[in-house]
Amino acid sequence: MSGTILTLARRLQNKEQSAVELTKEYLDAVSRENGALNAYVHLTPDAALAAASAVDKARLRGEDLSPLAGIPMTLKDNLSTDGILTTCCSKILSGYTPVFDATTWALLKARGAVLLGKTNMDEFAMGSSCETSCYGGAKNPHNLERVAGGSSGGVASAVAGGIAAYGLGSDTGGSIRQPAAFCGLTGLKPTYGAVSRYGLIAYASSFDQVGPIAQTAEDAALVFDAISEKDPLDSTSQGRREETFPLLSQPVKGLKVALVKEYFDGLAGSTTESAIQAAAETLRAMGCEVCELSIPEISYSLPVYYILACAEASSNLGRYDGIRYGYRTEEGWESIHEMICKTRSEGFGAEVKRRILLGTYVLSAGYYDAYYKKAQSLRGAIHEAFEKAFCQADVLLCPTVPRTAFPLNFTGVDPVETYLTDICTVSVNIVGLPGLSVPCGSDEEGLPIGMQLIGRSFDEATLLRLAHQYETARGPYKSAERGVRV
Repeated sequence: MSGTILTLARRLQNKEQSAVELTKEYLDAVSRENGALNAYVHLTPDAALAAASAVDKARLRGEDLSPLAGIPMTLKDNLSTDGILTTCCSKILSGYTPVFDATTWALLKARGAVLLGKTNMDEFAMGSSCETSCYGGAKNPHNLERVAGGSSGGVASAVAGGIAAYGLGSDTGGSIRQPAAFCGLTGLKPTYGAVSRYGLIAYASSFDQVGPIAQTAEDAALVFDAISEKDPLDSTSQGRREETFPLLSQPVKGLKVALVKEYFDGLAGSTTESAIQAAAETLRAMGCEVCELSIPEISYSLPVYYILACAEASSNLGRYDGIRYGYRTEEGWESIHEMICKTRSEGFGAEVKRRILLGTYVLSAGYYDAYYKKAQSLRGAIHEAFEKAFCQADVLLCPTVPRTAFPLNFTGVDPVETYLTDICTVSVNIVGLPGLSVPCGSDEEGLPIGMQLIGRSFDEATLLRLAHQYETARGPYKSAERGVRV
C-alpha cells in the first residue's frame, strides 16, 4: 500500500528520510506514471522542492511541525493557487493564473504541505467521469480502461496511483465521494459551511464544498481538521465544531446505523448490495445497532439537484466573457456581443453548455415557478425528511455509487446512465450534510466498491470515527500497484 500521511510523517520525524528526498520520490513517480494516468494537468516541481526544503530546515531548527509538513499532495484544478495555473480543465480559462490562494490551500501551505501540482477534473466540475476535461480524462489506477470518476477524478487517480499522498477535491453532487469509491479511497464531503469555499471556482454555490480524498479515514481526519477553520472571507463559513482526529478511537458501540431503503432500489442481488450488507454486518459485530428505515423524499433528489445546480451554474458561469481573463475568440467579430457569444461557444465544452442552457431555461420567465421554485420547495421537504431520519439513527448507510467504475467513453454512449450514478450522493449536497465514502469490497473484476456514511450537520467526527474503526476491522484495502510504495 502507498504510504499514508502518518506513515510518511513518521519517516520524516524519525529522520529516516528528508522531505526533499520524499518529494523527489513522488516527482519521479509522477514522471513514470502520469503519462498513463493523466491525473496531473499542471506540475509544480520547483515549488514542491522549495516547500520541502523549507520543512527540512524548520525540522533542523527543532520547530514543532504538523504531521502534514513535508507530505506531497495535490489540489483539484478549481482551487485557486497564487502564481499557478488554475483552469478548471476548461479551454475558456486557458492561461489563467490567480493572484491569491484558496483558503484551504493557504491553510495547508501554512502547515508545510508540499504541492506536486494541480489535478484533472471534469470541466468546471460538471461530470461524473472526469472525461469532460479539456485535457482528456484521468484513468483509474485499478484498471486503465476504466474512469477514475468525477468530477475530482484527477485527485483520486493520483492518490490511488501512489503519485500523491492525499489531495483536496470539491463536491457539488458527489464529486469527492464518487471518485473515491471508484478508486478504492476514503473521500469526505464535509457539512456545508464547515470548510471555506473562498478561492474555490464556483459551479453551484449552495452545493459546493471542499474536502479531502485520502487513503484512510485517519488521513482524511488529519486533513479535514487542518482545512476546517472559520474563514471571514466566506460568509457561509462556520468552521468545524471539534477536532476529529483525537476522537477516532472513541467507542462506536451503541451507535445506531440505518440502511436507507430507497438507496438500494434496483440493487437487489448485485455485488454492490452484497458488499454493503457485509459492511453492515461488520458494523454490527463492532457493537453498532444496525436497522433499516425509509426516506421516500429521496426519490426527488436527482431532478431537484439538476434543476437547482444548473440554475446556479448558469449564473456563476456568466462571468466568463473573454474580456478580463482566459480564452478569447480570434479576431473577426464585429461587436462585443458577438465576441462574447463566440468566446463562450468555443471556450465551453458540450456538458457545460448543456447545463448552462438547462439552468437558464428553468430560470426563464414562464418556467421559474414550474421548475426552480418547485425544486426549492422540494429541497426543503428533503431537508425535513433527513431531520426526521436522524431522530431514529445516528448515521445513515448506503452505497456511494450503485455500480463500480464504468468503461472509458461510457458517458458519450449513455449520458443519462452517467447522471444516474449520482443517485446516492446528490441528496447529501441538497441538504448540506456530511458524507463519507469508504472502500468496502470489490466486484468480480477487482474494481472497488464504496459505502457511504451520512451524518448529522457538523458531525464529521462520528463519521470518521466509525469509518476508522470499520477500516481497522476490515483490514488493509488492496491498493493499485503503482507510484511510490512504502
